[in-house]
Amino acid sequence: METACPQAVGRSVVSGTRAGQLQFSSLFLSEKISYWFGELAHMLLPTILATGGLTFAFEHCTIAGKIVLALLAVVSIFSWSIMITKLRVIQFARKQTARFRAAFRKDRQPLRLFENHAKFPGAPLFNVYRAGCEEMTFQLLGSAEVDETFRARLGIAEKIAPAQMHAVNAAMERAVGETALGLESQMILLATAVSGSPFLGLLGTVWGVMDTFTDVAVAGSPNLTTMAPGISGALITTVTALCVAIPAMFGYNFLVTSIRGMIVEMDNFAAELASEFEHKYVDHSVRDPEFRR
Repeated sequence: METACPQAVGRSVVSGTRAGQLQFSSLFLSEKISYWFGELAHMLLPTILATGGLTFAFEHCTIAGKIVLALLAVVSIFSWSIMITKLRVIQFARKQTARFRAAFRKDRQPLRLFENHAKFPGAPLFNVYRAGCEEMTFQLLGSAEVDETFRARLGIAEKIAPAQMHAVNAAMERAVGETALGLESQMILLATAVSGSPFLGLLGTVWGVMDTFTDVAVAGSPNLTTMAPGISGALITTVTALCVAIPAMFGYNFLVTSIRGMIVEMDNFAAELASEFEHKYVDHSVRDPEFRR
């Protein structure tokens, strides 16, 4: 019968506790940031709109400027929807990952959760775990199907060769890549909003200034009273573009950092699971066929 070293068990419990505390603190911090940002926008937005400058500029904006403003409004809607959706996905993934870690470390048998048909939807680590268990079960038993005889068949199964373990590692690497692609999906749209919005606003401003100087030249009266409304209407596109790009930039940086952290967690867990499989199911005394003579 296998016995666990008290020091190793203690270290695993402490590391699991620390990981849970870090994930809880990150979830709490992200929720607080979202709450205070919403409260700040709720307080400041009516004050900004009540100044009258934006209203005056919009009233004197040209048709081309209003088209640019409409495009920027569409970009803003898409960027905010992506940021909110991704933030919720990451928060849910962290909660599910914490649940999966706790369940995985309760049992020293790495295939126990797979045998019990445990489900942790939305947990990136569980995708890696499921892919590794399916491939390991196939290498051990010749089939990835789990039925009532699974434990008995697993108990009498022979250990696999190191060459077969390469297939298990490859399956987990594929799962990491596919999950990472899913987490990073639609981020290109947010990056486009960050980089493209200022140029779109600049286009509207330059176009508006050009129209203003054209009108002044036609009227033949180059004075500040004539030029001010047109210049104001031209600058509103740049202001709007910055209002679109700045929140998208902060959201993009936060989401990219969070996603990269989750990818690192998946890589680390894949290495941890591979080590567990190596100890329990791999016979290192068996040579690979290419090294046999």
